[in-house]
Amino acid sequence: MGDYSWLQLVQMVLILMGAGLAAGLVAGLFGIGGGFVVVPTLIVVFEFFDFSDSILMKMAVATSLATIVVTGFRSAQAHYKKGAVDMQIIRDWAPWLTIGAILGTILTRVLDGSALKLIFSVGVFLMGLHFVFPAKGNVRFHFSAEMPKGFVLAPIATFLGGFSALLGIGGGTPAVMVMTACQRPIHQAVATAAGFGVIIAVPGTISNMIVGFGEAGLPPGSIGYVNLIAALSIVSMSIFTAPIGAKLAHSLDGVKLKRYFGIYLIATSAYVFYKAVAG
Repeated sequence: MGDYSWLQLVQMVLILMGAGLAAGLVAGLFGIGGGFVVVPTLIVVFEFFDFSDSILMKMAVATSLATIVVTGFRSAQAHYKKGAVDMQIIRDWAPWLTIGAILGTILTRVLDGSALKLIFSVGVFLMGLHFVFPAKGNVRFHFSAEMPKGFVLAPIATFLGGFSALLGIGGGTPAVMVMTACQRPIHQAVATAAGFGVIIAVPGTISNMIVGFGEAGLPPGSIGYVNLIAALSIVSMSIFTAPIGAKLAHSLDGVKLKRYFGIYLIATSAYVFYKAVAG
């Protein structure tokens, strides 16, 4: 990054600030951390600056998690003020989500960039299908009247934390799917899932700073795989739009909005898959 002009650096910051605006809005609307918007943007920007392919995807994922610490917190805070966050679920899931996030980060260190892109593209494609084909209001897929507990909770929450850390997301979409399948109201599910994002992002960010420390080819402004310049550019905007998205989530019928977002996710998945295959 030090080999580029100040004009190019300003361009990068402005692009990422725009991504932050979108990420915050999406985070508040759907209870996700915004990683589905941030990671693809970071991939494009980092490629423009010729970051090494061996670290590009790892930095995109790690930096996305760092932004979710703030964006997810702002989103969860806005939902909490409306009394929609179930704090008991947060307390029950937190230890296992944390363990999963750390394990996912360790796996990120082992995998190469192409493998991470493939995992991201598959995960985003599945999430895109969920948004494009949401369950109708009169259709229910209820597996239980209660949230998972005990021996059932541990593997589910650990997997969710690890999978989210691998993708650089807050885990909101799968969390909402689990909660609604257990007969929780959609607004409560979205609000509580926002809290999940913070729980996953904090250990994921710290772990990425540690496992990436001393990695060759890291650009200035990086602590491990987390690039602070990119993260601060995104967060500077997302903190303002996350509460707006949370407010809209309680007042809009989001079926059409979800479908449009799902189409975006599928297109993003196709792009990242192409980059993985094309090398």
